[in-house]
Amino acid sequence: MEKTDTKPWYKYFWPWFLIAVPLSSFIMAYFLVTFAANTEDSLVVDDYYKEGKAINASMAKVEEARRLRIMTDLSVNEGQIALEFHSGIPSTGNALKLNFYHVTLQEKDFSLLLTRDAKGIYRGFTEQDTTGKWRVSLTPVDESWKVQQEMTLPRDNKIRFIP
Repeated sequence: MEKTDTKPWYKYFWPWFLIAVPLSSFIMAYFLVTFAANTEDSLVVDDYYKEGKAINASMAKVEEARRLRIMTDLSVNEGQIALEFHSGIPSTGNALKLNFYHVTLQEKDFSLLLTRDAKGIYRGFTEQDTTGKWRVSLTPVDESWKVQQEMTLPRDNKIRFIP
């Protein structure tokens, strides 16, 4: 007589292979959906019209800085920030606002106020980590003009701000 194979189904390779393919697909889909639902994208803008209007208003402030012929040197050394005007010095001597915008991570953005010392140099201090690529903008407290520039920190030399 001929002998037949009577092993149970779970001792064969092919049923387990056929079960593993869709099961692994479901597991991967679960992790991808969980990751997509719980991750926030900070680079997406919700209101493009509002952003466009803000850009136009910002360009008017940059034009005002050009009209005033503002030119400064900025130095950042281990949290010590110094800003020296070469032309377009504000006559009031009020504090200036220096905004640091990280190019990819919104949670790293910060701003600080610079106050003028007896020598006419605006100074400030930050404990934030300033290494990396930044878009830096300088405005007075009333935001009547704006000077902005992209830079990579740390730097040994001074950074020239020209609108």
